[in-house]
Amino acid sequence: MRATPYPIPAWRVVLDGKDLTDRLAPRLLDLSLTESRGDEADQVDLRVHDHDGMLALPRRGVTLQVAIGYEGSGLFDKGTFKVDDVEHSGSPDIITIRARSADLTGAVRRRRERSWHDTTLGDILGTIAGEHSLRSSIAADLASVQISHLDQANESDINLLTRLGKRFDAMATVKAGTLIFAPIGAGTTASGQPLPGVQITRASGDQHRYSVADREKFTGVRAYWGDRKAARRTGVLVGTSENEKKLQATYATAEEARQHADAEFRRLDRGTAQLSYRLALGRADIYPEQAVTVSGFKPEIDGTDWLVAKATHTIDGSGGFITALELERGGESSPSADAQ
Repeated sequence: MRATPYPIPAWRVVLDGKDLTDRLAPRLLDLSLTESRGDEADQVDLRVHDHDGMLALPRRGVTLQVAIGYEGSGLFDKGTFKVDDVEHSGSPDIITIRARSADLTGAVRRRRERSWHDTTLGDILGTIAGEHSLRSSIAADLASVQISHLDQANESDINLLTRLGKRFDAMATVKAGTLIFAPIGAGTTASGQPLPGVQITRASGDQHRYSVADREKFTGVRAYWGDRKAARRTGVLVGTSENEKKLQATYATAEEARQHADAEFRRLDRGTAQLSYRLALGRADIYPEQAVTVSGFKPEIDGTDWLVAKATHTIDGSGGFITALELERGGESSPSADAQ
């Protein structure tokens, strides 16, 4: 038997506890899995032939477990998803199943009313995790941040989590049954362990797109807070005022304004360079938030520290497996803030 020159893609789909891989394999058009950071739910799109009309349409709300990888080297468990969209089209007859991460559906999206007083960020996040029977993985330096007041007004827990993530420039999401809150670029797993770095060469892929913006477009970010004693709005500036960006909101305290300005400065800094790259040989072991180094491109690209913002893995019925990555420049520490 002649040796296969390339690894053979493999996958597993379990629908409501029943393994359907063998039944669906001959019918597979493509299986696409998109993994993101933050509040955007991971998503699975599965398309299969129904030329003989023998496949039943799955019910909305059923669970879908997905694993992908290669034969002989094991599969990577990509989690549990909830089916929320089913489509039958033709001709030829095709069934399309779309499912989103089960961790970001249900009760975590229900709106509620409450307020938090004189507490810490860690206590707030821990309470939310406990209410949804989730484990929590919260960076220690963020967990200890003091929160004097926080309103949750007609807002879901996942929206509050997203809002706090933007305020502290943190990865704020729920994955694998764990509420994760860590600085973007920290590169940790749901259990708090460091993610391994990824090395990619130009020869690893067949398509790329690199873009860079003017680093001097914004030299600083100014946020305002309502100073009741002075009866006016007071600004807090992160960076310099040479070409500053002003946030429109007015925050309750100087500290909250500084936190928002600092987070926006970091986001602007990361957004100055972006790289999309398609790996010809799929990598199921690549996840959002992993640090990436590249080589074989231009010196400006090779010399940039990259972070995975999104990874899309696609396996097709002909045996192809590609991974499309969206990378952004790794962030740097923000300069100090000054009241203005």
